[in-house]
Amino acid sequence: MAKTEMIPDKDALARVGEAVRARLKSDPQVYQIETDKAELFAVGDFLSAAECERLCLMIDLVAKPSTLHEEDYSTGFRTSYSGDLDPLDPFVMGISRRIDDLMGMNPACGEAIQGQRYLPGQQFKPHNDWFYTTEKYWELERKRGGQRSWTAMAFLNEVEEGGETHFTEVGIKIEPKPGVLLLWNNALPDGTPNEGTMHAGTPVIKGSKYVITKWFRTRKWT
Repeated sequence: MAKTEMIPDKDALARVGEAVRARLKSDPQVYQIETDKAELFAVGDFLSAAECERLCLMIDLVAKPSTLHEEDYSTGFRTSYSGDLDPLDPFVMGISRRIDDLMGMNPACGEAIQGQRYLPGQQFKPHNDWFYTTEKYWELERKRGGQRSWTAMAFLNEVEEGGETHFTEVGIKIEPKPGVLLLWNNALPDGTPNEGTMHAGTPVIKGSKYVITKWFRTRKWT
């Protein structure tokens, strides 16, 4: 019992994981990536070419050096440019709702969609999307909606070379393909944060890379 109590949001993560897992597995358009280390799913052509192009233009308007809690841009850990898309924009709202509906998630639990742009040499070193509850930032994030349960990330453009999403523990690299949506559970079925979801945005070598990401919390995001 003590161990369960030491893991914040564990029961909620297990409940959300079970519900979303069942929904995705029952959807014929969703493909599950075979691995026993993480729950990874993909949807081809989730976004149209026109939607991808429009999102890339929107990202260019909001992109600024990415931050990562206590990690500064100058450390080189995350060197992309990123920015939140306007959650009240009707176009953004429509895409956000499609992601919610696909997963069966409560829209109130979803963070604002974030756009990311990687230029040659830029990267995001191996990291997990869930919060480390022993860190100082957790007290704020706990109040803002709790632990991150699932991640939804869509590729928006062809990258000439590099820029794969590398799941380092699973041992696979996913090449960016426009319109493809990746989804993964940041927890194990029992609600424990899953180290197997460690992933990296590998350096872009030629061209540029655009993606959007939406993270979901265990409670209402504020």
